[in-house]
Amino acid sequence: MTDEVMKFSEADLAEFKEIILKKIDKAQNDLELIKSAYMNDLNNGTDDTSPTFKAFEEGSETMSKEANSQLAIRQEKFIRDLKNALFRVENKTYGVCKVTGKLISKERLKLVPHATMSIEAKNMQR
Repeated sequence: MTDEVMKFSEADLAEFKEIILKKIDKAQNDLELIKSAYMNDLNNGTDDTSPTFKAFEEGSETMSKEANSQLAIRQEKFIRDLKNALFRVENKTYGVCKVTGKLISKERLKLVPHATMSIEAKNMQR
């Protein structure tokens, strides 16, 4: 039995880095879309509609702004998590479960590249 730290190969890390960079790029584009939708919600021209419809639309608009705000916050956290994953790739600690210390499966990391816990560790939390 050895005390060798398990880690991914340079080739695996390079592959994960590429996946993460693509996800960051897409996530930042999505965030821009969310923000531009939010800006469009601020000025959607309801001046000439009936008072009843206008009140309904303003309520709907408030809900839409709140939903967009929540989406933007979630998207920003996702980007931050991806950037943290990129940092772990750079310092070669990527893919090591923070609970068990074992390598997270490649399949899981390809689907959830910012994962910090293995399925085993996630199941222990339940």
